Amino acid sequence: MRQRPGLRLPGLLCLLVFLGFVFLGGPAAAAIELPQSDGSVLTLDAPAGRVITLAPSLAEIAYAAGAGAALVATVEFSDYPAEAGRLPRIGDAFRFDLERILALKPDLVMAWTSGNPAQAVQKLEALGLKVWRTELRRPEDIAALLRHTARATGVADNGAAAQLESRLAALALPYQGLPPVRYFYQVAERPLFTLNGAHIVSQGLSRCGAVNVFADEPVLAPQISREAVLAADPDVLLAPRLDDDDEPLAQWLEWPHMAAVKNGALVYLSADRISRATPRMLDSLESACKLLHQFRHPGNRSGEQP
Repeated sequence: MRQRPGLRLPGLLCLLVFLGFVFLGGPAAAAIELPQSDGSVLTLDAPAGRVITLAPSLAEIAYAAGAGAALVATVEFSDYPAEAGRLPRIGDAFRFDLERILALKPDLVMAWTSGNPAQAVQKLEALGLKVWRTELRRPEDIAALLRHTARATGVADNGAAAQLESRLAALALPYQGLPPVRYFYQVAERPLFTLNGAHIVSQGLSRCGAVNVFADEPVLAPQISREAVLAADPDVLLAPRLDDDDEPLAQWLEWPHMAAVKNGALVYLSADRISRATPRMLDSLESACKLLHQFRHPGNRSGEQP
């Protein structure tokens, strides 16, 4: 008996699927959802291929995530890695050249919520640009941003986030169960600024039992008085610096009865590393934890680590 003409059901289904690809252009690409600092979500219809970063740390994050090829511009002082230093500039972290930004036609702008002026960021959004508001408060947030940046630009995970998480896990191990070390972190000398306990630097140092004497201040980088520092009498004085000849903590030598001064506990860290929320921050955190550990026992001399 002859078989009736026509396709069997499986063949018909295959044909329908094929026709769907032809006429609909293939399966719809999944939207990319990026968490923002205010708890909202920024949605991209496709991976970003033209990205502008509004902070040196964000340019560094993009390169660390393997997404450097997507960057078309950044801000002044973006100098790491070397490729970031060769990107066009659209201003600095506080003032943007809107015409220049629009001319570059970015499909994503990475912003730093606590570092970029809110009004300037709002202007970019008002112009119809996709602005991704980021904020890093814990060292783990660096790893998360590395992964999100890779997704935002459509590049494969290069393992940088996992490596950072592994280093973070190892950071605390040598110091578990040890007495705390109280420190004062001097951001600027005149006027005198410090960090509170919610800042990412303080969060990182807490891993090795370091306690910020101004942890309870209500703002991230408060201005404080010299008298407040003297009253707190920290075990260690910490400060970032760019130049080896610079000694921003030298003013405290005028008070030899301070515990930190008495014990020679004046510690300097590389400003480039400790002041940028990038994987290189871990270098400074690891070094700082080792140096702070010396001053759990008085009598040791101060140290310095790049």
